[in-house]
Amino acid sequence: MGGKLGKKSRAVIRRDKRVISTSYARGHPMVIERGEGVNIWDPEGRKYLDFTSGIAVANVGHSNPDVVEAVKAQADNILHNAGTDFYNELGVELAEKLVRITPGRNQRIFFTNSGTESVECAFKLARWRSRKTRFISFINSFHGRTYASMTLSGSKPVQRDHFGPLVPGVIHVPYAYCYRCPFEQRAGECSFECLDYIEKTILKTVLPPDEVAGIFMEPVQGEGGYVVPPRGFLKGLQKICKRNDFFLIADEVQTGFGRSGKWFASQHFGIKPDIICLAKGIAGGMPLGACVAHKNIMRWPPGSHASTFSGNPLSCAAALASIKYIEKHGLKENAAKLGRFGLRYLRDTIEECKHVGDVRGLGLMIGVELVKDKRTKEPNPEDQERVVLKSMKKGLLLLYGGKSSIRIAPPLVITKEEFEHGLEILDEVIKGL
Repeated sequence: MGGKLGKKSRAVIRRDKRVISTSYARGHPMVIERGEGVNIWDPEGRKYLDFTSGIAVANVGHSNPDVVEAVKAQADNILHNAGTDFYNELGVELAEKLVRITPGRNQRIFFTNSGTESVECAFKLARWRSRKTRFISFINSFHGRTYASMTLSGSKPVQRDHFGPLVPGVIHVPYAYCYRCPFEQRAGECSFECLDYIEKTILKTVLPPDEVAGIFMEPVQGEGGYVVPPRGFLKGLQKICKRNDFFLIADEVQTGFGRSGKWFASQHFGIKPDIICLAKGIAGGMPLGACVAHKNIMRWPPGSHASTFSGNPLSCAAALASIKYIEKHGLKENAAKLGRFGLRYLRDTIEECKHVGDVRGLGLMIGVELVKDKRTKEPNPEDQERVVLKSMKKGLLLLYGGKSSIRIAPPLVITKEEFEHGLEILDEVIKGL
């Protein structure tokens, strides 16, 4: 497993550098040729255990046979129909399925091609329905790279640098990031000063409540390093929205479709967002997203929002097969069980290491935050890169996150033995820093 970059791989990377945009943040110097289940192979035939799932996309595993069969069967019928002009039974069937599994009731669906498009849809919908223009979002969040989603994001300067002016009307506030609490409180002992800051400071000084359409949030911050808020935070946020007539908008792009141990991470916190943004794990690797809202919210005139590829039949077929596979094989339950195991394992083995500041997670989304000093909590991006690259050489693929976190997000089909093997590699690499 793993090893040095081979001749074929180096050739592909050289060709890539001549013709592909430099804007892709390639954190892994490797070429992927094929995948199956929890493993992927490079052109030299070396196998890697995948703890990235294509950034939380391959929830049902790479090249899941049920998804592949569904796509092949649909390809024999029709590859494309313009969802904005024609009707599509597969799209209706998938929408009915999403209405059944998402938090809420009497909902309608708008299909998109990606997470950022789902966020753009939610942004426009909230403005259209409320007739209000402003939003609250969170520091350390990530919602995408098109203009509204980029404006809502609060992750890294490079994602916004030189792209201004951005969409006006968005204010960022601190998230409940307990390890790095900006209010210097202790987890479990605070009074949710982060919520008080929104209601008692922001809404009383710089942001008139009657101009706010909604609050965008990730139930678990994804690119930010799998930051899990404490119980009570999201319910408190929902109460602020209800008191002030804001829409609560959940970006479940990375947290959805079983990854958290439930269909959606919002369900862990007992909330029902007004609008939900979906993508990534929805279709087993095919490009698809969705924006979900109550029928009284998603009621806007024809032509106000549309997309040529909305509800593409290939992607809808893949999504139906993927959701059925998750249900049939108990992947939500597997994610919950292995997630608990993974947190215990890492806290027992590496939490006391001088390089490790925090271990956190929910289901099969686990974050390990690396620091230079446990007392000062100074981020350690150098060790973050070392861990990712050294693990890759040992046959384990990991995700970068936040300023210096490692994200663990394997396919939900992973077995305990496979998961433990990957954690052992990570343990060995971190202890060897």
